[in-house]
Amino acid sequence: MELLRIKQLSKVYGGKLAYRALTDISLSIEKGEFVGIMGPSGSGKTTLLQLVATIDSPTTGEILINGSNPHLLGKNKLARFRRRELGFVFQDFNLLNTLTVLENIVLPLTLDGERADVMTKKAEAIAEKLGIAEVLNKRTYEISGGQAQRAAIARAIIHEPSLLCADEPTGNLDSKSARAVMELLARLNAEEAATMMLVTHDALAASYCQRVIFIKDGELFNELHRGESRQAFFQSIIDVLSLMGGGAHDLSSIRV
Repeated sequence: MELLRIKQLSKVYGGKLAYRALTDISLSIEKGEFVGIMGPSGSGKTTLLQLVATIDSPTTGEILINGSNPHLLGKNKLARFRRRELGFVFQDFNLLNTLTVLENIVLPLTLDGERADVMTKKAEAIAEKLGIAEVLNKRTYEISGGQAQRAAIARAIIHEPSLLCADEPTGNLDSKSARAVMELLARLNAEEAATMMLVTHDALAASYCQRVIFIKDGELFNELHRGESRQAFFQSIIDVLSLMGGGAHDLSSIRV
């Protein structure tokens, strides 16, 4: 069943020098699918994620999530849609350091007026699953980067969104923590059938996806489907990235 459909999406940023970030992008993501978006720096992959996440608006084309176009909603309805249908994970965690880990995780439920005991129960269950139960009462500056990203993932999925949007979620992590976070996302996808769209420049992170879509100069360039072997998929991703002519910093140096 189709969860996300993007039809002939284009984005042009105005100003004295108009800049075309995306041109006629069409793609779809099935419910329960884990899809990676890759491309060299400046290829338009983050712009695409921001349009899907309703953080930015398309110039032309449309985005349908569960059959409806959130970009046609008014401000209040869009805020509610974003809060209920979408989950976000960012490179820099975006946790509030004035709150405990538990308070950060329940934030989406707080905004929706959920009862305190229900929120705590949900957060404890999810923290147990993500291996951060022991840090729930700590402040964000008292925990490691890997734990902070797990807390951010917990916050992104506690309200069971239709689509999880992750922008370079391993970008600020060491290789061990990055691998743990990607294994966690893959497990959530497999066990909870969570639908995920992951923007990354890291081939290792992308190798955990079921499918990777490559964008170059704002246009679709290629697409790979993962078979049985993640190692083979990782190598195929590296091959496509080098074919695209990404700079050395766009390629992951970590071997699987």
